[in-house]
Amino acid sequence: MRFEARFSLFPTPFRSILLFFVWLLLNNSYSLGHIVLGAILATVIPLATLRFREPQPLIMRKWLAFKHFLLVLYDIVTANVQVAFLILGPIKKLRPAFVKVPLDLTHEMPITILASTVSLTPGTVSAEVYPFPESLEEGEEVTQRYLLIHVLDLDDEAELIATIKSRYEAPLKEIFQC
Repeated sequence: MRFEARFSLFPTPFRSILLFFVWLLLNNSYSLGHIVLGAILATVIPLATLRFREPQPLIMRKWLAFKHFLLVLYDIVTANVQVAFLILGPIKKLRPAFVKVPLDLTHEMPITILASTVSLTPGTVSAEVYPFPESLEEGEEVTQRYLLIHVLDLDDEAELIATIKSRYEAPLKEIFQC
């Protein structure tokens, strides 16, 4: 897996651009002094905070990331309709449950994106990723990570796990090539 390792004047160019424009918008001034000060801050702040950042995997397949984004948007819309019908129907028929999804992803960024995707989709909420590396004993390795999900209406646990793994986790593995 390739990691982001840029050590130049602009290690995070998008963040620098964002800082520059936010500075100008907050000051509500486009004078030469504010432009120069904004440019200085947009250069210095990312350089000063670079050592606090952990290396993140690079998005290796941008087109696949865009397709995944569109898929998640589609799932959010359709899940909203499904949850509306569930909520408007008899509450007694709901079968809420917690499901433990085994993860093949190893890096924190793709796991965070997966957990966020699950939480953004109505009817499901990511509750926890475990085990935490901090909770392990000295020298103990993480053999398997799990994503704990709360589901509003669970029909088939195995089917839900297979859907999450194939629909969300597999594309993330390809996007980050991990």
